[in-house]
Amino acid sequence: MRYGDAPSVGYELLYGQVTRAQGLFSPRATHIHFSLEYIAENLEAPTTVLQYPTRRELVRELRGGYDVVGVSFVLSTFHRMKEVVALIRQHAPRARIVLGGYGTVLSDEVLRPYGDEICREEGVTFMRRSLGEPPIAMPHRHPQVVSRLRVFGTEVSRTGMVFAGLGCPNGCDFCCTSHFFKRRHVRLLPTGRDIYRAVVRYQEIEPGMSIVVLDEDFLLNRKRAMEFRDCVQEDGRPLSIFVFASVRAISQYTVQEILEMGIDGFWIGYEGTRSGFAKQQGRPVAELFRDLREHGVGILASMIVGLPYQTPQIIEEELSGLLALKPDLGQFLIYGPTPGTPFFDRVVKEGLLHRDLTEDPERYYRRCTGFAAMVTHPTMASAQIEAAQARCFREDFRRLGPSIYRSIDTWLLGYLKLKGSPNAFLRAKAARFASEIRQAYPVFRAGVLFGPTRRVRLRIARLQERVHAALGRPTWTERTRALAATCLAAWTGLTLKLGLFQHPRLIRHTFRIPGARAGRVWNRLRILSGEHTVEVERRPLSTVWVRVAGTLDTGGASRLIESMRRALRRKRERVVLDLARLVLLEEEVAQRISEGLATYRERVRILLPRIGEAAASPG
Repeated sequence: MRYGDAPSVGYELLYGQVTRAQGLFSPRATHIHFSLEYIAENLEAPTTVLQYPTRRELVRELRGGYDVVGVSFVLSTFHRMKEVVALIRQHAPRARIVLGGYGTVLSDEVLRPYGDEICREEGVTFMRRSLGEPPIAMPHRHPQVVSRLRVFGTEVSRTGMVFAGLGCPNGCDFCCTSHFFKRRHVRLLPTGRDIYRAVVRYQEIEPGMSIVVLDEDFLLNRKRAMEFRDCVQEDGRPLSIFVFASVRAISQYTVQEILEMGIDGFWIGYEGTRSGFAKQQGRPVAELFRDLREHGVGILASMIVGLPYQTPQIIEEELSGLLALKPDLGQFLIYGPTPGTPFFDRVVKEGLLHRDLTEDPERYYRRCTGFAAMVTHPTMASAQIEAAQARCFREDFRRLGPSIYRSIDTWLLGYLKLKGSPNAFLRAKAARFASEIRQAYPVFRAGVLFGPTRRVRLRIARLQERVHAALGRPTWTERTRALAATCLAAWTGLTLKLGLFQHPRLIRHTFRIPGARAGRVWNRLRILSGEHTVEVERRPLSTVWVRVAGTLDTGGASRLIESMRRALRRKRERVVLDLARLVLLEEEVAQRISEGLATYRERVRILLPRIGEAAASPG
């Protein structure tokens, strides 16, 4: 990969890994180390989190003076961790260094030269103990982390990340995630209602925002999942939720139950037809995939290349079998050994790790990407395995076409299936599918012109005809946007070819730091006095988060409203006015705030204190 540290360990899961062969058609989203944001939200100490700093930006931050610096890394970024630690010791020599992330599967002997402490457990508990802060019970405070998805360089959706659990009990022999936590499932959000509360917070920021639930096998615990479904049904809003789940877990539910949770996307481990992992037991894969797809549920299917039983012919057979199921997205990674997993132990015991990697551990770390064959295979050379993987990505794109059109096809199937349902919630889900398809009208022209093969281009044209027959012809506005999208697609292809504008910029978030960079206009809200306190922070989505705590009387509310109106007139950011930590909020005060900010209701969301299990928002 040209941008980032290595294939699949760059800045983007989609462009760098899942849709790596799709070029200008690849959806783009920069991903961050979620764990750092999550831990920072749940400490008491003032904290700053940097994502993707340049060397100069990191040095400038370190010179500000920090007592503790945490560094998150994975095996393939071990070399980057070493560079960062060297900068910390040069520019913040008194700071205590804490190493975390899946790179800590390495031994103390390897890591001790680079860190004063090593976190190999749930991070909030570890860091609060390290900082001398009292323990807190789960569920922890949930950070607001939002991913922006771009197509042809234009933002098309925003997705809120919900952190529901760590680890996985399935125990697949190659899985670092499962064995890092000793095959235990750590529930960051213990109940289905806890998960739903986190979802609702994102909906309060932006109604209709898509959600990803990060939990290795979300549906495995049926009791928690069905409690979540009950909450969704009580509320009644047609959510769009993507989750990770195994065939075994999904097989516990009907498609209607899945839809009633708001789920319309799965990451499923297809792995290999003869791989024999326990998580693959359940409904026949072909039947399951077909049933989900017909109801509008998209699938990202992951396949493993280089399993011991595979030959080039078997890989081709398994690939063809997978593509016949028409997943919306496909991932193909090489079977690789990670320290702490049974596969790694077996590889070391049997002397199967390539000799150059055994002799040079740091070379081995850098190749832990899923894109390098590192183990002696019974029948295939490393070059054959890597070539087979590259072919899988190419054929996925060549045969099925760009994933953005495959997703539209799935939404259309779901719309047609559900629009006449006797279930009101499913009819609302169909309406949401229709809305998402309508928003995608402008992308068809680019697909018809630039698709990878003539067959794919014709398929996209036929899809466009089916969509127009179901939802209506495009308006003049949509036709104009289609022309613009075609130009943007061509520009995207050119920037990729020339390597322009590919690197992400610094993302800097602060927590509990007075005067942090929310901007001078917004920081003026802090000077308000009375029985309440005001904290101001900049958060995702160009959002300013104004948190009010204590008791807010009518006089304090009037001053707050006037200051916020003054700031809103001068700035265009979205604002979340978080009143959830108020000890008391009288109805008259709440009404005054709602009326006073009504002019800006498109940009302001108001979070009120919870009454029992419920929360309200007049925003």
